Amino acid sequence: MKKVISILVIALIYSCSSTKSVTNKPLYEVLMVNNDNGANIKFYEVLTEPKEINMLMGDETLRKKIRANDISDCNFVILNAGPTLEKKNKVTIDKILETPMQIEIYVKDNQINIDAVQTDDDTFYPYTVVKINSKKPIIIK
Repeated sequence: MKKVISILVIALIYSCSSTKSVTNKPLYEVLMVNNDNGANIKFYEVLTEPKEINMLMGDETLRKKIRANDISDCNFVILNAGPTLEKKNKVTIDKILETPMQIEIYVKDNQINIDAVQTDDDTFYPYTVVKINSKKPIIIK
């Protein structure tokens, strides 16, 4: 009888124990790489304010990838390549480093751009949207 009671007590203690698992998020996630429909100028923009991030929620694809708590916990970066005749987005993230004070994003840009006045139906406007799982200031290099 003591064995049965001790087994039941052990089972009860084991089932009530806290097994909280800590999940480490990656420092960044590439949410979207699109080969067209970007802006007609080359720019890199860091979105930190809730109003700016809510703008991303207007995109049907991004809406599914951004959670409500990301607005207060994350920053977002838009890497717009500008007008080009190339069909593939060649603006890529080389590396992202987290320092104690900031996040450093190293961008590799091999996109061959054209002037905005030379655009026609064969012109593409590639862009990339990246989520940074931190609210530290971001420096793009």
